[in-house]
Amino acid sequence: MKTLLVAGLLSFAGAVAAQAQVPNLPAVKTTSFRADTFSIAKQGAVADGQTLNTEAFRKAIDACSQAGGGVVLVPRGMWLTGPIVLKNNVNLHLAKGALVQFSANRNDYPLIKTNWEGLDAVRNLSPLYGADLENIAITGQGTFDGAGDAWRPVKKSKLNDTQWDKLLASGGALNAKKDTWYPSEQSLKASTMDKPGVLTASKTDIKDFQDVKDFLRPNMLSLQRCKRVLLEGFTIQNSPAWTIHPLLCDDIIIRGVTARNPWYGQNTDALDLESCRNGVVEDCVFDVGDDGICIKSGRDEQGRKRGIPTENFLFRNCRVYQAHGGFVIGSEMSGGARNLYVQNCTFMGTDVGLRFKTARGRGGIVENIFVDGVDMTDIAGQAILFDMYYAAKDPVPLKGESTAPPEMKAEPVGEGTPQFRNFQIRNVTCKGAETAILVRGLPEMAIKNISIENAVLESDKGLVCQEAENIRLKNVTILSKETKPVLEVQNARDITLDGIKYANGADVLLRVSGDRTKNVKVSNTNTKSAKKDVEMGANAPKKAVSISKS
Repeated sequence: MKTLLVAGLLSFAGAVAAQAQVPNLPAVKTTSFRADTFSIAKQGAVADGQTLNTEAFRKAIDACSQAGGGVVLVPRGMWLTGPIVLKNNVNLHLAKGALVQFSANRNDYPLIKTNWEGLDAVRNLSPLYGADLENIAITGQGTFDGAGDAWRPVKKSKLNDTQWDKLLASGGALNAKKDTWYPSEQSLKASTMDKPGVLTASKTDIKDFQDVKDFLRPNMLSLQRCKRVLLEGFTIQNSPAWTIHPLLCDDIIIRGVTARNPWYGQNTDALDLESCRNGVVEDCVFDVGDDGICIKSGRDEQGRKRGIPTENFLFRNCRVYQAHGGFVIGSEMSGGARNLYVQNCTFMGTDVGLRFKTARGRGGIVENIFVDGVDMTDIAGQAILFDMYYAAKDPVPLKGESTAPPEMKAEPVGEGTPQFRNFQIRNVTCKGAETAILVRGLPEMAIKNISIENAVLESDKGLVCQEAENIRLKNVTILSKETKPVLEVQNARDITLDGIKYANGADVLLRVSGDRTKNVKVSNTNTKSAKKDVEMGANAPKKAVSISKS
């Protein structure tokens, strides 16, 4: 037990040290636990991978909580179980070599009222679940496996022929186009419905959703309205949907956690912090089928009504491998996000690196985001992306999907108009991306006040900046293969390009277009290295661009 106590002290010290390096963040309130230990083995659990140990987990957690808290110990071995429900003052600790294998039997997971992708919904109970708790932890060097293959649909395009044939042979059902597999006929039927799990005026009771139960995949680790949370050291993998989902939680420390899901696993985000406040996420490793580190705060009208942003978090020393995005905000960010710090993170093989996404109808304000020290390699899409036209598609189009940008027509500004503003991004490198920087705002709401400084980005395309205001690039090197042009600005204003470096012999350094483009300044940049310094595109005002040496 001394080891567990020391781990708790290190968590406290690490959180304090981390917060001390970032201004304006409140200190994170930390967990503490009694030394009393309650082993699941003493409650009758059997580590044979065959015995269902749901009741033994429940008894151990109940006994621990009723005794005033302590440690529920999962010893080395394979422990098959249904859902585990946490309670106050309990540290669920996995010994090294412990494997908690969640049941693949969907009937072991009852339906509950919860939240799904920012909306009130009915879903199956999460394998790891806690609500309205305080002072809770999951720690240790063991592994949780969520049996996600029993829940997830799979697209044919994401498997090779051998994998696809094996999947079909396992059972399940195919859609009419024969391009998506579902685990059951019920799951397939539900996929054709509009928002089948969402609570509505006509569907208010859990019993209204029994006929689509198979389709209602649970998030693997769901914590709702909890305070003082520690997640440390364990591996969590094969999730049915989102992997780690704190919702409306305060004071969270996530340290040294590994999340692993197959790259084809739909909706298997590693970490989704939704309407949470105050925390540290550090030294984590994520390799999943959707976004890596993701910030959310509710969807559309429900998110705006909730009105609770995700705020005051530090993310540092994390590695993200396969994922749709390395560090992501959105698209369900209708309650806003602010005061987020990203430091010293590495993204290797993600579809997008820094991914900030939203859409009309979301509303919400994302502001005061600070990134310092991100290294990326083999990025399939954009190294840095601000996109207000998110359409719920994979960031890298599959074969046959349209790549055409949406037509940009202004619409009235209202409560559903989202806003991105006040981002500072520094010390970024990327070796290999489709596009270095894409900034795409709305005609009625520009993306505002973005500073990118000290960056070296190697990519196919350079900068694309549309519908933006007060965008500043300083000491940025863009080594793009396509140089017609290196930098493109459309219907944007107050754009500062200071100290830009690019490949010698580029065809066009800068092209501007759009009748609303103005005040584009180029300074401290060797424009003579390009065959043409500025190209004026369609409807661009003649005096939109100025070039100076200082």
